[in-house]
Amino acid sequence: MRFSFVFSEMGIAIKRNLSMIISVILVTFISLTFVGTAGLMQQQIGSMKTYWYDKAQVAVYLCTKTSPKDICPQGEASKDVQKTVKLRLKSNTLEPYIDKYYFENHAKAYKTFQKEFKDNAVAKYVTPAQLNETFWINLKDPNKAPIIIESFSGLSGIEEVKDQRSYLDQIFSMLNIASLAAISIAGLMLFSAVLLISTTIRLSAVMRRREIGIMRLVGASNFYIQLPFILEGVVAGVIGSLLAGGAIFALVQFFVQGFLAQQLPFTSFVGIPDALALLPGLVLVGAGLAAIAAASSIRRYLRV
Repeated sequence: MRFSFVFSEMGIAIKRNLSMIISVILVTFISLTFVGTAGLMQQQIGSMKTYWYDKAQVAVYLCTKTSPKDICPQGEASKDVQKTVKLRLKSNTLEPYIDKYYFENHAKAYKTFQKEFKDNAVAKYVTPAQLNETFWINLKDPNKAPIIIESFSGLSGIEEVKDQRSYLDQIFSMLNIASLAAISIAGLMLFSAVLLISTTIRLSAVMRRREIGIMRLVGASNFYIQLPFILEGVVAGVIGSLLAGGAIFALVQFFVQGFLAQQLPFTSFVGIPDALALLPGLVLVGAGLAAIAAASSIRRYLRV
């Protein structure tokens, strides 16, 4: 097989269909950028789950004067309620599951609230008495939270027992939805890229139908005839993949690490190694889809 001839034929085809090739590159670039972004989002979600779930606490909220009467008919929780909660936390039943705990009274709760909501107008109207006194419990195994919840739920003087992971689940659900949306858009864009590659290769083959006929007459194999067209699609796919990899690298370097990591230093974020790890997969997907689309297009439409 004369590879010089194959590559020269590929070069001629690219020059003839330059505008279409550029279109294929751009569609592949955009679609694989979405694919890579969705992949990084899934890695980020997994990393955040590991980080935050281990730090999630169980909160035992004591009744206040403003608590709902159907839950707290006795009003403000007494000192006896606090003692009861402490005794249960130190009991032989619960102590094996508890790493540590601390009590937050009205004053501490108010100070924390004012710090977290200092830019919110509602902070002006909240008083210490309106905020629950709370036992914050760190577990050795966060998955054992239901044991703590069951032990304190329904106890007189307790307004609510809350596993903070329930809040995290809502956040991660929204992130998963965003990730799935990116994957869906990427899928549509990849499908568009495949159609565009097929159309480009088909037009290129039609313009060179006479040359293909001559090659068949002199005994050239189907693979030898199809190879320049396949390589034409693969080149466009690889270039689009590399551009997508560059865009993802820039996104991680300048937005994730350069901005988010600086603004939220208490959270771990995906880094450059994660972005680089995606690059081979993006190139394989881009080249593979282009090769399959080109080969199927030639096989189906060029019968000389």
